[in-house]
Amino acid sequence: MARTTPGVTRDRLLTEAVRLFASKGYDATSVADIQVACGLTAGSGALYKHFPSKGALLEAAVQRNLELMTLRNRETVAGAPADPREALRLMASVVWSVIEGDRDLIRIMLREYHGFSELFERMWQSVIATLYREAAQWIRAQGADVADPEATAAVLISSLTYYPLLNILIGHTPGDLEADRFLDAWVEHAARTLEADSPR
Repeated sequence: MARTTPGVTRDRLLTEAVRLFASKGYDATSVADIQVACGLTAGSGALYKHFPSKGALLEAAVQRNLELMTLRNRETVAGAPADPREALRLMASVVWSVIEGDRDLIRIMLREYHGFSELFERMWQSVIATLYREAAQWIRAQGADVADPEATAAVLISSLTYYPLLNILIGHTPGDLEADRFLDAWVEHAARTLEADSPR
């Protein structure tokens, strides 16, 4: 088990490393850069008391992301309001919140995918298992009259996630719409797609 380094935590190392990998690139970020960003001496070797390598640090950051995402998805589905429109709005807000919280990790994945294809493939499979499959299960639980719940979930989630991802990539949103307008339209479209009309 890794020893604790006084003055710096494992989470702090992960947070600073992800920030640097996103801004400078993985290869251009040295172990010394990460240590200095944490307020440590460049040559202290403190990072190795928590992680065996820079690559292991990136893998741990991805794992931390997946664990948080899985927990939030399960909590959201379990606590979803009975009203379908309210449930859709809550789920959309959680998805957007997770993406916003992982802006740097998303940039790393897009930039470094080919160098860490196995790692990011595991990340993608986890997203499929937690977000897409649970969304399809929720659609079934609504008794929605849709022929293909998995495909419907994929269409709804992809349209929802495109908004923050495009903003991360190029600083624009679809149609340059404000978040509230996009979300209102998405909820209405999703509710009608699922024939989940509720009293207004």
